[in-house]
Amino acid sequence: MAAADGLRLYLDALNDDNRPSQDVHSRLVCEWQEDWAAVDGDAVELVSAKHREVTTGPFTTINSLADIGGVAHLFGRWHALGETPSCRMVTTFGLSSEVQKLEKAWQKLRELRLAEQSLTVSDEHRKPVTDLCQALRSYCKELPPTWAPAAKRMPSPTDAELAQVVRFMAVLDVEAGKPPRDHLAYAAANMYARPLCDRLRLHIDPESVWAAVHDLFYARMRKAGPIPTGKLPAVLAYRVGASTPSTTQLERALINRIVTLDDIDLAVRTAISQPHGYRPLPRLQRTTKLAVKMSAGQCSDNSIERAEHLAQEYRDFWREERSGNPAARAAQTRLERQLLRISDDATQATLAEVPRGPAFWQALQRLLAAMPLPGLPSGMDSELLLGGLCELTSQCKVWFSDSFDVDQAIEAIQRGRGQTS
Repeated sequence: MAAADGLRLYLDALNDDNRPSQDVHSRLVCEWQEDWAAVDGDAVELVSAKHREVTTGPFTTINSLADIGGVAHLFGRWHALGETPSCRMVTTFGLSSEVQKLEKAWQKLRELRLAEQSLTVSDEHRKPVTDLCQALRSYCKELPPTWAPAAKRMPSPTDAELAQVVRFMAVLDVEAGKPPRDHLAYAAANMYARPLCDRLRLHIDPESVWAAVHDLFYARMRKAGPIPTGKLPAVLAYRVGASTPSTTQLERALINRIVTLDDIDLAVRTAISQPHGYRPLPRLQRTTKLAVKMSAGQCSDNSIERAEHLAQEYRDFWREERSGNPAARAAQTRLERQLLRISDDATQATLAEVPRGPAFWQALQRLLAAMPLPGLPSGMDSELLLGGLCELTSQCKVWFSDSFDVDQAIEAIQRGRGQTS
């Protein structure tokens, strides 16, 4: 989400030549883990990102919003910076009906602030504002010294406390409903990089631009680069006569955590000039019927390699067995009828699995391990039996997914490689 913010700042700063305007000096300062600050001149927005899993769901109470949601932390930082920044929380799931009452309050207060009107709280919004004030007492570690500390029986908020919370809510925004992590790999490029590609009239996959910018933010957010002084101690850092560091000196100390528009521009231009460098390495897909059918069932590459090996061993076994043994063909036919029955049993046991392929592969091995070996040809074991099922898959008698036109699928793979069948 920090990368998405950076792309938005970059898009807004583009001039008529589609380059960042020299008059705009926006940048993002990455904090540890999931927080950052967007800076444009004297304007600062503190941002806190809170990922919520599906099992966790939305924020259900004002207390959870203040504590787990990080709103109390934002309030403390906002107060420490002299009430000058605006604040935003970004999260995946929405807000419950109780928290939505507070949302309506901060939306109304924001409207009043933007209209340069007095920040007054109506009777409809007074209770959620008071509840937030009580929650801040409990969960904000940087409470203003004039506030009453948290206690079992907390007194009602004072007028001064309520007034400060109202000012904070007037600069607060909560963006809920962002896509979960599992969806971002598929959606992020189109959601966040495509608008920039459209503006620049690029005919490249936005995935390359997104990957370049995302990797930049990942490095600054999580790794930050080497510290020039390493772990050497701060010697004579606070000598007599020293003054408080200037803004420029403080920003220089954070240089490894700052992403400027020039940084984003360099990442974007590099992705445009070398789009293939940011794409995943192409997957080498086998074009045998066995491999294509197992891939359609979403089996792993290692399973496919093993299946190909076992199928070849099964073919070699019967080639040697049939040499000079006229009864071997009948024995092979009898065995393959048993294997088809096992395939049918495994299919029925895994019909509800998604994807079906890996579950079906495991079910085959369990059933074969339980299959009585007496009566089988000498030298036949459960691994060769699995190879027999793999060979039947090559003959389109066993499926790891719903059936489809295998020959057409192989032709499509070969066309994608620029080959002819």
